[in-house]
Amino acid sequence: MTAAWAATVLTLHPEMFPGPLGVSLSGDALARGLWSLQARNIREHGLGRHRRVDDTPAGGGPGMVMRCDVLAAALDATAPGDDPRPRLLMSPRGTRLTQARMRALAAGRGVVLVCGRFEGVDERVITGRGLEEVSIGDYVLSGGEIAAMALIDACVRLLPGVMGKDASGAEESFETGLLEYPHYTRPREWEGRTIPDILLSGDHAAVARWRRAEAERITRERRPDLLPSSSGAQRADRGPRGN
Repeated sequence: MTAAWAATVLTLHPEMFPGPLGVSLSGDALARGLWSLQARNIREHGLGRHRRVDDTPAGGGPGMVMRCDVLAAALDATAPGDDPRPRLLMSPRGTRLTQARMRALAAGRGVVLVCGRFEGVDERVITGRGLEEVSIGDYVLSGGEIAAMALIDACVRLLPGVMGKDASGAEESFETGLLEYPHYTRPREWEGRTIPDILLSGDHAAVARWRRAEAERITRERRPDLLPSSSGAQRADRGPRGN
C-alpha cells in the first residue's frame, strides 16, 4: 500500500494546526487517512531555560532573526537527510507558487514546510539544509503558518480520492493557463440577470467555445501576465517573514 501524502510543518505555533485544514475537503481526507499532518514546535530545540530561538541581526537593524543552529536542529530531528520530501521555506522573497507546482508537489511523497517569523531566517540554514524559498504572493504576513496552510490545502485537494469527481479540477483557474470561465446555476433569472442562453442550448461544442472565449476575456482583463504574448509582471521582494 502506498504511503499517504505527508505534510510536516516546523513552526513556533503548532497550535495553529490543523486549523482550517481540519474541516471540509482537507479535513475529511485527513480523517480518511488520505494524507497526514505533523506540526512540530521549533522552540523544542531552543536554547537555554527560555528556549530562545532568535537573536539580533548581524550588522544591526530592527527586529530579530531566527537562529541557524536552532532551526537546523529542528529540521534534523524532524526530517533527516534521507527524507525524500522537498524542504520549503515560506518566504515572500521566494519563487511564487503556481498551480503546476502544486500539482507536482501533490504527486510526490509530501512536503516539509518551515514557517518563518521575526525579520527572517539566518541565511546559513537556508543553504546548509537545502531549503527552497517559496511564496504565495507579493505581500508580507506576520508568519509562514497561513501560507503553509494555503500550500497544503492546494495540494491535498489534488490527491486521489479527495475531490468528489475526478474531473472537478480539470477546468479550474490556471489548469489551462487561463483564469476560469463564469459559472451559473438555478434560478434561470435572478434580479433581472439571466443565465446566458448558450449555456441552456444543449450544444456542447458551442458551450465549450463560449467558455474558452470567456476564460480568455477574463484572463486578458485581470491577469494579462498569464497570456503567452505577455512578458509577465516582475514581482518585488517585500521582506523575509512569512508568505
